[in-house]
Amino acid sequence: MNRKFTNIIRYFMDEWIPPAIRDSRWFMYPFFWYAYRGKNIEAAMDFKSRVYTMSPEEYSHFYNNLDTISRNRETDLSPGCIDEILRLTSSNTPSAADIGCGHGYLLRRMHQANPDMKLTGVDILEKIPAEGFDYVSAPIETLPFPDNHFHTLSCCHVIEHILHPEAAIRELERVTAERLIVVVPCQRYYYYTLDEHVNFFLYAAKLKSLFQFKKVECRKIDGDWFVTAYKN
Repeated sequence: MNRKFTNIIRYFMDEWIPPAIRDSRWFMYPFFWYAYRGKNIEAAMDFKSRVYTMSPEEYSHFYNNLDTISRNRETDLSPGCIDEILRLTSSNTPSAADIGCGHGYLLRRMHQANPDMKLTGVDILEKIPAEGFDYVSAPIETLPFPDNHFHTLSCCHVIEHILHPEAAIRELERVTAERLIVVVPCQRYYYYTLDEHVNFFLYAAKLKSLFQFKKVECRKIDGDWFVTAYKN
């Protein structure tokens, strides 16, 4: 299902249904049953409590074996966000990396738009079909690259999953030479959400406060926050 459409559904659920109903277990159970294909429903519904006691290996295993209907779509990015990333990297971008690249949909689109750009994908998945880019399996908190390694770095729909977002942003900034692109949902906190999110950014100010780069632009595209941060 298109990201722009799912954002519309989420908006009406989160903003129009009374919180006492929206965040009740009995109301959300059928949605979890459908989203998680009827498997491990109790564990999925209590993810926000369980994640804080997970070891790095357990965290990686959880995402490597996740089986939800969201895996049916090629990307979590909306068409508008994809178009903007491609516009920003269409020229004068010698190298770029996508952190939390999933199965590489965005990287393939970037390669098609700019075949001369050197591309790298990073995720905690053990392996993916890498076509037109290099792939490295690593956690966002400890990226195996030197300082200022990539001209442009993108990290889309990842920060909302990270237990320590400030540390993750510091690592992204460390390996970025010029421009950092971050996309996260504009989303109100609820305990029962169908997305394994632990960080919620309803307002831009909270998101912008995570960055230390000199220039940080934050705007909304198709219901998601689109951040462009410039090192110089």
